[in-house]
Amino acid sequence: MRKFILSLAERIATFYFQQNETKRNNNKMKNQLVLLLGFSLLVFGCAQERLPESITIDETQQTESIESVLKIDSVWAGHPVGFCLLTQDNRQYIAYYNAQRNMVVGQRELSDANFKLTILAPTARETAGGTSTVVGWDSHNYLTMGIDKEGFIHFSGNVHVHPLTYFRTTRPGDISTLEQVFEMTGEAEKRTTYPRFIKTREGELIYTYRDGGSGNGNQIYNLYDTATKNWSRLLDQPLTDGQGLMNAYISSPQLREDDWYHTYWVWRDTPDCSTNHDLSYMKSPDLKNWFNAFGEKVDLPATIEDNHVVVDPIPVKGGIINLAAKLAFDNNKQPVFAYHKYDTAGNLQFYTAQIQAKEWVYKQVTDWDYRWEFSGNGSINSEVRIKGFRKRQDDNYEIDYWHIKYGDGTLLLNDQFENIGQVQKTAPFGTDLAIEGDFPGLQVQTSADIGESSEENIRYMLKWETLNRNRDKARSKPWPAASQLYLYKLKGS
Repeated sequence: MRKFILSLAERIATFYFQQNETKRNNNKMKNQLVLLLGFSLLVFGCAQERLPESITIDETQQTESIESVLKIDSVWAGHPVGFCLLTQDNRQYIAYYNAQRNMVVGQRELSDANFKLTILAPTARETAGGTSTVVGWDSHNYLTMGIDKEGFIHFSGNVHVHPLTYFRTTRPGDISTLEQVFEMTGEAEKRTTYPRFIKTREGELIYTYRDGGSGNGNQIYNLYDTATKNWSRLLDQPLTDGQGLMNAYISSPQLREDDWYHTYWVWRDTPDCSTNHDLSYMKSPDLKNWFNAFGEKVDLPATIEDNHVVVDPIPVKGGIINLAAKLAFDNNKQPVFAYHKYDTAGNLQFYTAQIQAKEWVYKQVTDWDYRWEFSGNGSINSEVRIKGFRKRQDDNYEIDYWHIKYGDGTLLLNDQFENIGQVQKTAPFGTDLAIEGDFPGLQVQTSADIGESSEENIRYMLKWETLNRNRDKARSKPWPAASQLYLYKLKGS
């Protein structure tokens, strides 16, 4: 810009002297005029293009205190796998793998000093088929729960391209009465992955999972009938279909502030995580009829051929990993995404995508000198992670992140989704906790509450320690001793 402005100034000065014969050879005067005009235009140009000055908002005074810490059990520490905590009203439920890798469930009243624990009968998976209550080395095999309208607890997990592993209580609110149910609908239940329970606005329970493998799978949704205690397909066809060529890594449909359900995904061509591509999005008023961001009907199942659902056509090896994106809404209740991909120099940056004049508009909001080169199969260790993207009460937006080079931070964006500064916050829970174990490489693991406490300004977290991911491969002995699983009760300021 500076060179262009000075070049333009020189042309103006030359023209001026061409029109003034007596001053044509006065180079000194000409140079002075070039500099004067150049400086004036440069100041003018900067004034027109200048972004708001960088802002720093200090929110470090908004802290959480530890109200109490409850010891629960000794748990497996050889690799991380997701545990589950669900608080509903005054009761709390948990599910985890103990030191022997067995599934354990438990419950307590919030006033109770301890959980009542139940070890599910050990059944090991000897081949790729069958169900199991014993976890192997796969970090995909997290545990999850849901509660239906009548209070019966539903439990699933420990599957990664495995047959459905699902339990249901025989009494409402009593997790100790879980019994295994081997079929929901009996169709497309032999290669299940990523189980999730979802509640509709009417309180109905939905179970979703991927049928098939990485690079070749469909997303399935089942609806539970509390009267008959039977499951049926919510949709007559999958929500997404990779057509045997790819699969969608998709977020669970979420009911948001506009009272619509929203979901988004990236496609992946093979088990290699570098083959993710094409950030995509749909919304629905009822989980049955789906539309793109511009209100156009989407015929299910959505496939890669549906260009009108694509938010950003990021290519294979373009720097987006599965579920790297986060969704917020602008002042017009239009969807806005924060996500990462490679810039033209090959570094990994955060971007936003918003709708303007019925088109997606992209803005780069970081300028980092770092490339995360991810590839290969299995559970990988993240080097960059968007933890949250939300609208603030001051009508600005913020992106919470963790970066292997730059650490934890929060970007501050204006309502045009331009980077205008940062928000200073206290360190996330767990980052300042000392490692209790003495085995080299142990890290703190946490699991947030998927329910909600009825206590004001209170939230609960599970905390334990494990080694990091190992691409879902077994580690040679020695293995670390079991770590202690804790329940933390946190109170916000």
